[in-house]
Amino acid sequence: MFVGHYAASFALKSIEKRASLGLLFIAVQFVDILFFSLTLGGIEKFKVIENYTESTHFQLIFMPYTHSLLSTFIWGGVIFISAYYLYFKRIPNSKNISIVMATAVISHWFFDLIMHTPDLPLASDDSVKMGLSLWNNAYLSYLLEAVFLLASLYLYMKSTSGKTTFAKIGAPLFVIFLLAVNILNIFGPLSPDDNELSVALSALAAYGLFAVMAFYLDKKRT
Repeated sequence: MFVGHYAASFALKSIEKRASLGLLFIAVQFVDILFFSLTLGGIEKFKVIENYTESTHFQLIFMPYTHSLLSTFIWGGVIFISAYYLYFKRIPNSKNISIVMATAVISHWFFDLIMHTPDLPLASDDSVKMGLSLWNNAYLSYLLEAVFLLASLYLYMKSTSGKTTFAKIGAPLFVIFLLAVNILNIFGPLSPDDNELSVALSALAAYGLFAVMAFYLDKKRT
């Protein structure tokens, strides 16, 4: 799953309005940000294979430190502690914000479970690996991510308000942009220049860009 992860960000923001949507955008992709960073150092691994599934051009080979169920809960705990003690401790009832941030991190594994082929380990790389393989159907993959995003956008818009025209239409336009990007992500061809390095760097750049856009748009709504 790619942009569908951001559904958790919008939904969790509607539950805890003091949480930053931009930080939630980072949190839901936190393990992917770690994964692609670790692949740059050769610690975790994936391989670019054209049409590996109907929805992807890569095979995920080794990722126990970021995408195992155990590591996901560990990283969720790290984010909870970091959010509470390093930043949100100054805010009343900041524990609720920290719980939301940790939930955003943990949500990543369960969203991935729906989409991935069986490559998500429970603990170590030689443990049982899980995945319901929706990536093998490109149209259903895109539809599910779109439904998640649109439903969560509804919750976000309902729980926040904007006074200016841009504040009212900014988030819907952003989601339309994400859905357009996902068309290219799922249905687009593999470029001759695509390799493990370029895919990792472009993914990290996309996560950064989307988070910055979420930070900006969220400030326009109250």
